[in-house]
Amino acid sequence: MKELIQVQQLFKTYGNGTKRVEVLRGVDLTFSRGEKTAIVGASGVGKTTLLHILGTLDRPTTGKVLYEGKDIYTLNEKDLALFRNREIGFVFQFHHLLPEFSALENTSMPCLIQGNTKREAVSRAEAILTLVGLKERLSHKPGELSGGEQQRVAVARALVLEPKVLLADEPTGNLDTKTGESVFDLLQELNQIRGVTLIVVTHNLKLAEKLSRQIQLIDGKALG
Repeated sequence: MKELIQVQQLFKTYGNGTKRVEVLRGVDLTFSRGEKTAIVGASGVGKTTLLHILGTLDRPTTGKVLYEGKDIYTLNEKDLALFRNREIGFVFQFHHLLPEFSALENTSMPCLIQGNTKREAVSRAEAILTLVGLKERLSHKPGELSGGEQQRVAVARALVLEPKVLLADEPTGNLDTKTGESVFDLLQELNQIRGVTLIVVTHNLKLAEKLSRQIQLIDGKALG
């Protein structure tokens, strides 16, 4: 598989002076196009920090993140935001859906922000919601959906613009075991159907083993 992302000597430090905390210490990684990867490790080891840097939500202290050979942290904030919206989808432990809007409206919102017409946005949202098994739930608001359905809407929203990369931070952490496994299986199915590169942070080793690759963070370094 062709390399999509390269991480080179990534360091991340928080604080200053005597209160400096070095979270990532020289991380080197590559992710191939269409690959399914789990990032595991103890709490506080830097899994979410690494995911946020991969997703351009946080900048590294030093080091590079290359997408298709381009160092994305040489971009200014405006271009970085455009890159993020176009190329990266996010799923978090909590769905962050807007409660006053329906599943269809929540999912179509990224398209409208991107400049699509309302008709285009609705069409794309309907298609992806159908793909994740919510064809009969388009008009339902988050409060009218189960926890698993809410997370499926969040997955649909993350994929509606067809990003190359889907980053998921503990996507099953707020769900019961059976529902969590269902959502995790959905992510794998979408990886197969859409060819999206899937990178998942999870504390659940059983789920992590379902993916083709596991990376363990230990003392700020990556193994695997």
